[in-house]
Amino acid sequence: MTTPEPDALLRPGPSPAGPLPGWPAGTSTAQPAAPGGTTRRGGRTNGFSPEAARAEFPVLHRTVNGQPLAWLDNGATTQKPRAVIEALTGYYSHGNSNIHRGAHTMAREATAAYEGGRAAVAELLNAPGTESIVFTRGTTEAINLVAQTWGRDRLGPGDDILVPVLEHHSNIVPWQMLSRQTRARVVPVPLLPDGRIDQDAYADLLSLRTQLVVLSHVSNVLGTVQPVREMTALAHRYGAKVLVDGAQAVAHLPVDVTDLDVDFYVFSGHKVFAPTGIGALYAKPELLAELPPWQGGGNMIESVTFDDTTFAPAPHRLEAGTGHIAGAVGLLAALEWLTSLDREGVAAHEEQLTAYAEQALGTVPGLELLGSAPGRVAVLTFTLAGHDPAEIADRLDQDGIAVRAGHHCAQPSLAHYGVQSATRASLALYNTVEDIDRLVASLHGLTGGTPAQAGSLAEAGSRAADTGSLTGRVPGL
Repeated sequence: MTTPEPDALLRPGPSPAGPLPGWPAGTSTAQPAAPGGTTRRGGRTNGFSPEAARAEFPVLHRTVNGQPLAWLDNGATTQKPRAVIEALTGYYSHGNSNIHRGAHTMAREATAAYEGGRAAVAELLNAPGTESIVFTRGTTEAINLVAQTWGRDRLGPGDDILVPVLEHHSNIVPWQMLSRQTRARVVPVPLLPDGRIDQDAYADLLSLRTQLVVLSHVSNVLGTVQPVREMTALAHRYGAKVLVDGAQAVAHLPVDVTDLDVDFYVFSGHKVFAPTGIGALYAKPELLAELPPWQGGGNMIESVTFDDTTFAPAPHRLEAGTGHIAGAVGLLAALEWLTSLDREGVAAHEEQLTAYAEQALGTVPGLELLGSAPGRVAVLTFTLAGHDPAEIADRLDQDGIAVRAGHHCAQPSLAHYGVQSATRASLALYNTVEDIDRLVASLHGLTGGTPAQAGSLAEAGSRAADTGSLTGRVPGL
């Protein structure tokens, strides 16, 4: 039985209550207008409005401790647009079924939606085909999958894995575990004072012993954007493979795995407006074809007898058991929603907002931002003299402002700056100048700021506005 194309599900027939509600945008033959701007061919829009985008997120309209919510914890997880919420509701209300093996209409529909999510990931990453995309629970599981398949097969005593100091624990610990299994060596790559990877040290550490280089596309603590293409090209000269953690990148940057020439690229759906528990691994087709099964069970086999078992081709060989079908439906809806926006307009808004936030935070006495690399992406991690990060986060929470405090699963990165914990405000496309002003005003209140310092905030806003037109109202300017 052939599996229907995703469009077969995305345009379901009428039910007694009419067309199935809540599925991704393709459920209607009419292209809906994206938030802000005017629709152009392909469903994308000209122009971007963060206020219009914000209207698509129900949770952003609640209050916390009697104050409007300012969600500045996007590095931990992004909120979900109405399109994703309705897609999940529609799936469970009208389309819930298992996939791939069913012989009935709903099974075929669910299969098409699941595989439609895979196709959306391939398109987002400009992967050569859907067969190079493996669904996982998220970034952490995808990294562990590579470690316990490719890594266990290929690494041994005398081999090196280069790991920059700024990595998230999920891109350090799996390699440490693998090194204990294989007696390969994990080699840290140092940072420069501004938070960039020390490229001279990286070049010196590469050798014929280097089998793998792992790195974050964007640091979850510093917002530093790594020169992935250049680092990958240099690693390939030594025959090493490259794995990139894209968890903090995909919501902010265009990602083209073909152009970057990376061997593996991983990300989590919940960092890009999709549900938790769904993520993806991209691998070059020739590498994916060689990966042995990681977990055994249903869905990843071709035939089973007590004498022998044969396995399905990739990617299904690496997706044992029933996958997160609703998660894939939600991921499809999230990526359709995101790609319907003017991504250049989104990037310009986030760049200007980050610059404004850097300058505005600079008016808070005793506040020190970690990292100063140019081109920081949407992450502002700081310490405040005389105040514990947990205390800061609690005070901000009382004002309805959600930030994160702690080591951010990146203890070596914080240790580079001589601290054990810090406060992080992380931005997304729906954040506004008003969110930043509330953050800075609350910090001023914590430190006993004066009206003169509020004047400095207005000056900071004027300087940021000089770099481009900040979208939205700038209070007090």
